Amino acid sequence: MSVPLKLVLYVPMATRCLSSICTSARSNWDIHKIAVAHHLGPVPVGETSVFIAVSSVHRADGLDACKFLIDELKATVPIWKKEVYTNGEIWKENKMAEEET
Repeated sequence: MSVPLKLVLYVPMATRCLSSICTSARSNWDIHKIAVAHHLGPVPVGETSVFIAVSSVHRADGLDACKFLIDELKATVPIWKKEVYTNGEIWKENKMAEEET
């Protein structure tokens, strides 16, 4: 059996953070639409846990905005990840918390 992840978040806080990140992306690049979805609960190995889509007139704006969005999401949105193994579970910190230590 694959080792799943368990993703936990406080939805109101995560929604505010994602909205702020999207606002920043809109102010930095000429983009039309943004879609962000993040899986909650158990995620089997190999399954998608986050989806980001950006529409823009110019490819560079869309690609740069996507990179910014995923990097900021991983660094700042309060999503807690628990790796589940047959012999126990381990909570993993987000990128921002790792950089602070």
